[in-house]
This record gives sequence, C-alpha cells and structure tokens, in this order.
Amino acid sequence: MEIGTVKVASRLALAPMAGVTDLGFRTVCRALGCGYTVTEMVSAKALCYQDRKSVPLLKLGEGEHPAAAQIFGSDPKCMEEAAAIAGEVSGAEIIDINMGCPVPKVANSGDGSGLMRTPELAVRVAEAVIRGAGGRPVTVKMRLGWDKGSINCVEFARAMEEAGVSAVAVHGRTRAQQYAGTANWDQIRAVKEALSIPVLANGDVFSPRDAVRILQYTGADAAMIGRGAFGNPWLFRQARAALEGEEIPPLPPLTERCDTAMEQFRINALHKGEKIACLEARKQYCWYLKGVPYAGYWKERICHVETMAELEEITRGIKRDLN
Repeated sequence: MEIGTVKVASRLALAPMAGVTDLGFRTVCRALGCGYTVTEMVSAKALCYQDRKSVPLLKLGEGEHPAAAQIFGSDPKCMEEAAAIAGEVSGAEIIDINMGCPVPKVANSGDGSGLMRTPELAVRVAEAVIRGAGGRPVTVKMRLGWDKGSINCVEFARAMEEAGVSAVAVHGRTRAQQYAGTANWDQIRAVKEALSIPVLANGDVFSPRDAVRILQYTGADAAMIGRGAFGNPWLFRQARAALEGEEIPPLPPLTERCDTAMEQFRINALHKGEKIACLEARKQYCWYLKGVPYAGYWKERICHVETMAELEEITRGIKRDLN
C-alpha cells in the first residue's frame, strides 16, 4: 500500500483510539506484527494554543515508522496550523484527520464525525491540512455517516479524494451507532469501488479470520483493527499469519501476556508519569485478563493500583496463582 509518497509494507493497521492507542500500546502492537499506527487524536485548538498536555500524545516510539499523527477540529485555519505543528513535533510521515469520532462532546460541536454533516466544510478542512502538512500525505478517518438516514460515505470519500487526501479509513458504522450493532462492510466496499486512493477497512475485526474476510469482502488495501486488539496485541501476529496462509499461532502463555502488559505500562510510566500510567493500567490490565479463569480477585486489586510497584506485585501473584 502506498499512501501518497509513503510505502506501507503491511496490510494491518492499528486504529487510533483516544485513551487506548498510546505510545506503550502502539509499541507492543508494532512488535507483534502491526505495520502501521496512528497516534491518539489531538485537538487542533490545543496545539494552536500551545497546550503542554497535548504535544506528548504525538510522540512516536523508536522505529515507529511509517506512522500518522491524528488531529481533530473543524476550523480550517486552526487545522492548517495544527497540521504543521503535529508534523514537526511528531516526525510522523502522515497527517490524519479525525472525521469519525462519535463522542457527543466532539461530534456535536462539529468536529470528528460531525464533519460528515457538513461536507463542504470538511473539504475546506482537508485542503487546509494539506497546505499545513508540509508535503506529508494527508489521510482521513471517517464513518458511514451521521445516522442510518444520512449515510453519505461514498460521496464524502469522493470529496476527500478530490480535495487531495491520499487515503481514507472507513469505520463501518454511523455516528449514531457508536460501537453498537454490526459493521456494514458493504458500505466499505462501495467506498473502495468508488475511489482510486487506498482504503483501510475498519470494524468488527476480532479474529485473524476476520482480517482475511474484511479484506476479501471489501477489496480494501488494509485492515484497521480497533477493539479486537484490546488486551490482545497478538491478534496482529495471528492476522498476519492468516493473511500469508500460514498456521495461526496460539496466544502465548499467561506469563508472557502479563510480561507484555507490564512492558506497555512501563513505557507509559516513562512517557506520562507513574500516576497516569497506573490509572490507565487499571482498565488496560483487565483487558489482558479477559477470559482468564479465577482472575476476579486480581482484577479487583488492579482496579485500585496507584504505583508501578503494586502492578509488579500483582503480576507476580497472577503468575504464581493463575499460570
């Protein structure tokens, strides 16, 4: 897949998800077979007003290339400036525009998936970001439309291509669906058939076979995996094997899964500070333990951790009692 001038030697991408796809998680996903990653979304206004908390979200890991820095907003002038800042501080090869976030406080203000209600403004935003991107390719992450009565993904994607966007990633749900129901792969296929630029298919890839099916069904250039990788970055290794026609490797033993989780948390502690990393680990570590028998006691303890030392102690206990 070629996104503008950038070659991506993989058909597997990690979907950008606020509060999830931080540096630590992206690092372990890349190590396990993900070939393309995107930062968490960053507010263009925050970048323009030099908000110190936003810039660190754009930091890429060592060797995390090719990758994209994602920004969101609906003011063309601000988005142009933010694109320049994001490109400079991240070193990412690509700038991605979030036109798919369904969170009410984002979408209802006209940002994220709210831009799908105003295609003309979305075009101006895309053109502005292209101007500010300093020659970097610009991509768009979008949904099918605002709701089932206003599905406009094909027309919207065509407008993005005409504006100069180099690729689109399509989540097969409307804004109104949030993450409920089933992703509509037919609409993703329709977008792919209508465009000449690469299309990344996103939605309901929870198993390695799903990755194969979504690519075969939609004809998309890459599968973008989101919630399926929560606590399971090995899905990328398994999906890569499935795409290459190889035997799908099993999940590693629980001991190794815990070690990977701790690697993610250590990276985040160095990057964000111990307090924030531990607060986020309360949710993320429980994802790693999903389906593990008799893990309830340890999940309860995880939900109250405040230090890395506590996480290390809990990990030793899990390995001792549950492995």
